[in-house]
Amino acid sequence: MSLPSPAEVLPHRSPFLFVDEVSEIVDGASARGSWRLTGDEWFFSGHFPGRPTLPGVLMCEAIAQLGAYVVLSDPMMAGKLPLFGGLDSARFRRQVVPGDVLTIEVTLGRMSSRAGKGSGRVLVGDAVACECDLMFVLVDA
Repeated sequence: MSLPSPAEVLPHRSPFLFVDEVSEIVDGASARGSWRLTGDEWFFSGHFPGRPTLPGVLMCEAIAQLGAYVVLSDPMMAGKLPLFGGLDSARFRRQVVPGDVLTIEVTLGRMSSRAGKGSGRVLVGDAVACECDLMFVLVDA
């Protein structure tokens, strides 16, 4: 069974959609997806000239987007929009560069009809590039 594309579930659009594909989802609990960096992304030209590096905060955003995919895949969340409420324990473990394929993993924790928590990580191959805990609030879309 193929899962809906991120653009079918998330409100994000280019150039701010950082999940290319969702490969696994456990309803209301977790997901796994990917983001392929081509080198043509808008942020590489200025971060940093001569040594393009993915900004760490965008890896945290990719984790949050995958978490939003899990939340919005629940029919009970129709008409809602998950927004960042906080970011904790963010750690950046390795440089991410054009050509890398990021594997994004997220697990949701406590969740109510108004807010929730989750944690996630980004891997390049088997190496952890980023990990963080996040909080979100749900508002009417």
